[in-house]
Amino acid sequence: MQRRRSSRANGPSGQFGDEPQGRGPDEARGVPSAGSNGADLAEVTTIVRRVAGARLADPHLVEDVVQETLAKLMASRTSLDSSALGPYAIVTARNLVATQWRRDDTSRRHAHRLVEVAPPSNPEDDVLLREESEAVMAALGRLSDREREALLAHEVEGRGTAALAQQWDTSPGAVAAQLNRARAKLRVEYLLESNGAEPPTDRCRPVLMALSAGEGRRQRELDVGYHLLECEFCGRLSGPLLDRRQEDRPDVVRVPVARDADVVVARQRAREVASETGFPPSEATLLATAVSEIARNIVQFAKRGEVAISSVERARARGVTVVARDAGPGIADVEEALRDGYSTYGGMGLGLPGCRRLMDEFEVTSEVDRGTTVVMTKWRS
Repeated sequence: MQRRRSSRANGPSGQFGDEPQGRGPDEARGVPSAGSNGADLAEVTTIVRRVAGARLADPHLVEDVVQETLAKLMASRTSLDSSALGPYAIVTARNLVATQWRRDDTSRRHAHRLVEVAPPSNPEDDVLLREESEAVMAALGRLSDREREALLAHEVEGRGTAALAQQWDTSPGAVAAQLNRARAKLRVEYLLESNGAEPPTDRCRPVLMALSAGEGRRQRELDVGYHLLECEFCGRLSGPLLDRRQEDRPDVVRVPVARDADVVVARQRAREVASETGFPPSEATLLATAVSEIARNIVQFAKRGEVAISSVERARARGVTVVARDAGPGIADVEEALRDGYSTYGGMGLGLPGCRRLMDEFEVTSEVDRGTTVVMTKWRS
């Protein structure tokens, strides 16, 4: 049985909005539309389980789809406006179900074989590599001269933002923003070229660009969430697009956690990222303390996990988001674990309630025998 709770400190808690009237397919009715501070993962989970359950008969497959959808949602949260979280979860679940259908169909077609013979080396591999290279070149050709020059100088020649800023008589921050915009555009154009199809509507390319760039305000202006529900083309591309965005981020610091020494490393890395993001020393220490406590919980209970630390930006505010995942025993009662005064291991540590007080946003997703994910963000004062 799953138990999920969402909690936030130092700010109002986001709630779901009204149901959309007459827009998109049946799942669009009652889809979570979060407020400014995010969505309730428990309600998102209910919607996703309903979507998967209506399409898959095996409850174990349904649960696999739910868990994979939540994992993708948690990984992509900082790239999505809160109003798009629920719709993105729905289209992700649909895509995963479609993948499962294709897998089942392949299994049925090969069920008559007594022995599954390993396929020979594919002679089309070279063709696929050539097509991928051609897609990259075509995508680069759709960038402006300045965007292409900036990307090649930074990624291929290894020139830093300071050197490029001096050459172009601008600031390193402006160069970094231009590079991020160029990467976002390149991701969109590459996926469009790889799929060999032009977007079906004029809204599609701006929607995909807003997703790729992680521009929350632009996503709200374009009503990205409901567009994903209504447009099968963009719904299908949204997952690969956000996956590539995560892969392209060199600034995510990942710390494997399995022993006490890793707790120290996680704390140090959190402080470093906070300092680079512009946090004053006192706030960097608070963030590092929360990360240390979460990492210690992984060692104590799950034995193995990971802490991912990254800078985030939203509505001109900068902060640090930490995603801590483990595959441990999970938390049977998250609400109890978040109660003030509760200590997860009976010691003098802060526990989850203390960590929540130190952060501006704090959410826990857990399931017994499946593991726990903690997502927490602190914004710079």
